[in-house]
Amino acid sequence: MCPRTCVGKDGRFVVGIHAPEFEVKNLRDNDHFASLGALEDGTAIDNQVNFPSGDLFEPKADRIYEIPNAFPFRGTTYINSAWADAKAKDPGAIAIGPATSCSFLGNMKPFFSQRGADKAQLLDYLPRPLLLALADSSTDPEELVLLAKKSCCILHDPDTQDPIGIGYKKIKPEKIVPDIYDHELFEVLVNNRFLPDAYKNTLVLKPGVQGNNEITGEYRSKDGATHVFEYLRRNSYIPWGHFASNMANDAIRYRAKDLSQEDMTGIRHLYYQRAFTRLAAQLDIPGPEKRKCLTPDELEDLRVSILDKLSGTKTSLPAFDCSLWGWNYGFGYAQSGHRLHASHQMIHQQNAMIPKSVSTAGGEELPSFACGDLIQEFITQYKEACGHDFFTNYLDAINHNTRCDRNTDGEQSLIVKEDEHSILFVPKAPVSELELQLMPKKSVGNILEADPRMRASIDLGILLALKILDTMGVQMVTSIEFSKRFDIPEQDQRLLYSFIPRLPYAPDTFSEAQLRFICGAYPEDVASACRTAMANFSFKGGQP
Repeated sequence: MCPRTCVGKDGRFVVGIHAPEFEVKNLRDNDHFASLGALEDGTAIDNQVNFPSGDLFEPKADRIYEIPNAFPFRGTTYINSAWADAKAKDPGAIAIGPATSCSFLGNMKPFFSQRGADKAQLLDYLPRPLLLALADSSTDPEELVLLAKKSCCILHDPDTQDPIGIGYKKIKPEKIVPDIYDHELFEVLVNNRFLPDAYKNTLVLKPGVQGNNEITGEYRSKDGATHVFEYLRRNSYIPWGHFASNMANDAIRYRAKDLSQEDMTGIRHLYYQRAFTRLAAQLDIPGPEKRKCLTPDELEDLRVSILDKLSGTKTSLPAFDCSLWGWNYGFGYAQSGHRLHASHQMIHQQNAMIPKSVSTAGGEELPSFACGDLIQEFITQYKEACGHDFFTNYLDAINHNTRCDRNTDGEQSLIVKEDEHSILFVPKAPVSELELQLMPKKSVGNILEADPRMRASIDLGILLALKILDTMGVQMVTSIEFSKRFDIPEQDQRLLYSFIPRLPYAPDTFSEAQLRFICGAYPEDVASACRTAMANFSFKGGQP
């Protein structure tokens, strides 16, 4: 029997169908009849329907489609046909409504005219939860500047009153910190794209203002429009530290729709460069002699040298043999104090290297975790049980997809965009209703196996995925990479990227904790909506 997956051994998707029909024994003791209200014409509305006299029978409840995720460790998706059928009538309407404009002080103009109140003073009377909500939601730059002045000490040019720095205070003889009055208000504020750029730069973007994290890499386009810094995070939640590729303070990008292809190339170039130079150092391959960004040709020469060295029979395998990449896009903060997504403070992506093993206190060696290992374990089981390579079947199933509801008149394709190297698609069993995935169409399991054309295709696919979701109204996306370890010869495993939006009407609950993901749209209709969103992009030379 094949492992639990929607990818059948014949290279076609497997979908379970629940057509509920059931009886319910009525065990209620009493009736609690009450009036609920009335219609406009006075007709009374009561609750008698809630208190049936006998047992119940449901002849035809909503049909539910149960779709095991392609990868079993990611759970199972359940699509409610009642919700999905309604959206199937107009797939192009699948999107999140735009955020409304917000200006508290603008709405209070009549109050000012009558009483002559001072704007800044009025903000002093707001309860703190409303202050946080305003900092998150306001689209009024003037209002946000006033909030900025309430959050921290800002230094201004005496002549122009432009912000030129942030105040600092000494909390210990050897420790100096920014003079921030309200850390939560400050953090929410600097993530609001409507805060004027001069304040963004002064408060959070200028190198050094966020702390002593060293800048260890830099990418700049020839025209200067793209500028990316690589920051080292020494004391990281990722063991052995990680690197963050941030758009620089002279190339401000707070939305995916503002990113150019060159921006994405720069961000990803720093990822490839860091991974390859760290691998080269482990394999005693000479690295760059000068302190500079590698050219594309130098990067490719280094990649080929690493592959050649790893293919040698006497080569010692690297202690760090897997890459980690992720992107927390967007920020959300509730007035209750709950952070809804990771802080981004400008678009940035993170990367690290994962060791092969980790030592216990007793001196034993345990395999160190990498999410790509879960795919490796599964596809090995799949091959043994089904007799076929999983990713060959997965790609075949995507190319021959049919709708969950078997409606031959509806949208059939899961593919959003593809070229000869990679494919961007909606997974058959998404873990978020608008999840997208990206993978090579060839046997490429990690970035080391990806040649320049494959890397360019993947970079473009990542950019398109986020631009599409942004266009559809998504404000927060978690993106992750499932990568094969560098020293595994297995050819079937593919490099896989998953883009998981956080939706306003679908918070994580007990269902998600049990790996049961509830969706209200068919994946084929979501793919159609994504293609509709992408149709508005202008492409020049294949680039958006």
